[in-house]
Amino acid sequence: MRWSLRIVQAVVLVGLIVAAVLPLVWLAKASVSTTTELVTDPLTLIPSVFDWSNYAVVWNDLGIWRYLLNTLLMALGSAAVTLFVCVTGAYTLSILRPRWGDVVYWAVLATLFIPGIVSLVPLYLTVLDLPGLGISLLNTMWAVWLPAGASAFSLVLAKRFFDSIPRELIEAARIDGAGPVRVLWSLVIPLSRPILSVLALLSAVAAYKEYLWPLLVLQDPGVQPISVALPRIEPALEYSVMMAALFLSMVVPIGLFLLFQRQFLRSVGMANGIKG
Repeated sequence: MRWSLRIVQAVVLVGLIVAAVLPLVWLAKASVSTTTELVTDPLTLIPSVFDWSNYAVVWNDLGIWRYLLNTLLMALGSAAVTLFVCVTGAYTLSILRPRWGDVVYWAVLATLFIPGIVSLVPLYLTVLDLPGLGISLLNTMWAVWLPAGASAFSLVLAKRFFDSIPRELIEAARIDGAGPVRVLWSLVIPLSRPILSVLALLSAVAAYKEYLWPLLVLQDPGVQPISVALPRIEPALEYSVMMAALFLSMVVPIGLFLLFQRQFLRSVGMANGIKG
């Protein structure tokens, strides 16, 4: 009975691995194939002729590096703004604890139940004419960075982690003369690096694959990320060239995960541990 269960688990695991890896392998193969071969024999995993010119066309003629650079800038900026907002907000609610902190916290929790599409029009009107300043953020990265920072999930998760920090450490720092800023910078942030790293990674990946919002606020081709630029230029591309562009667009998020997978998995486990 135990061996049969292990066999079933192994079969399921292998099936999941194949289902996850096989599309990536096929995309890699398609990126170095000719359009004719993709149309006539699409199911083969090894091309008869390796056509590396697809990448040259994508990199040099289409200038996909510009869109990748825009996407990377958008992702890093979104992660930075998200960290700033969630760290300062969570520190205020968890450590400083103002009088109306609980009301604010429950209001933030309530926003988790509001579909994002509901706030799309008000958010666009806000970006179009920033209240109090009368300026437009359209076709600037700030139009993507600022909304990314308003992440209720990141704020709640950071607050729950800050709640788990022993109060004795904070009180000891205060007795030693550390002010609120010093406590945050020298104590809370170093202890919270695992959860902050996963929040930054999740925010960067979410911004990297975002399509609808950048499509609305970044209409200038010079600032568009790759998720918006590829559908725009796709009708003019050959099938194989498009596959090469898609494969290049996947390199950055996969590389980020492989590079930070240890911190990511450790932080996810830590986040699950503090939910109770």
